[in-house]
Amino acid sequence: MQKYQVVAAHAEAYPVRVLCRVLGLARSGFYAWQKRPLSAHAARDQELVRSIQTAFVASRQRYGSPRVHAELHAQGVRCARKRVARLMRQTLLVARQRRRRVCTTDSRHDQPVAPNLLARDFHAVAPDRVWVADITYVPTREGWLYLAVVLDLFARRVVGWATGLTLERALVLRALGNAIARRRPGPGLLHHSDRGAQYASGDYQELLTSRGMLSSMSRKGNCWDNAVMESFFSTLKTELPQAHGVTKDRLFRISRAHVKTLMHQLYCTDAYNCFCTGDHPALCRTCSRGHGHRGHDHR
Repeated sequence: MQKYQVVAAHAEAYPVRVLCRVLGLARSGFYAWQKRPLSAHAARDQELVRSIQTAFVASRQRYGSPRVHAELHAQGVRCARKRVARLMRQTLLVARQRRRRVCTTDSRHDQPVAPNLLARDFHAVAPDRVWVADITYVPTREGWLYLAVVLDLFARRVVGWATGLTLERALVLRALGNAIARRRPGPGLLHHSDRGAQYASGDYQELLTSRGMLSSMSRKGNCWDNAVMESFFSTLKTELPQAHGVTKDRLFRISRAHVKTLMHQLYCTDAYNCFCTGDHPALCRTCSRGHGHRGHDHR
């Protein structure tokens, strides 16, 4: 009986022969079941299934049986919670599970921590005066892909980035090295990050010191101290799936290789554009003359 109800519930979306084959039923048995007069209980179940499906779809498939039951109750539909759970099981309505959140900041270390020199002043007066850095993760069909980014606060543009399969400090070192090679900033640049083990590591701090950069770190557990990077990552995770033609909650369908390609297309080209006007350097008088601040060099 329950298997026949599953076939009936999904007959509009899938061929009956396929559903019967998957459930190990004979089509003749299903059609014979359809012709039998329904009991009052079965008729009520069918009516409830339609209401449950409507509530489930309206929740964007996020509600499990407790919340679907509460929604039906609010609509004046009287039924037991266990009955809703049973009908949802029979019709294969399963709520989407929230993905496990990945922690990218490990502040439990004994490395020296820099003071918060940035102090939430997110307005730089010129290019290559203040950089902010952080790590995020992108769900792909092969698993997590970690992404380290360095952002220039003046232009709010990516100046360096790197991807990796682990959160080792080599990831952030490659992102910073990429930014240095592309921008070649002068001494005195303020570099702000969280106080994670990668950024507090000796190798990373030595690279900052060798380039004359000042290290600044957010306070413990305070994401607002690096709010610009948080905002950028939110935008990034919207732009990546849009460029691939999928919705944000389907980002995990993109491959790791495709994420890297899209990063090149979305941000690498723009990073070489003029920090004055956003145009190609040849169209900017300051850049074409080769004058002005070092940030106008496009190497």
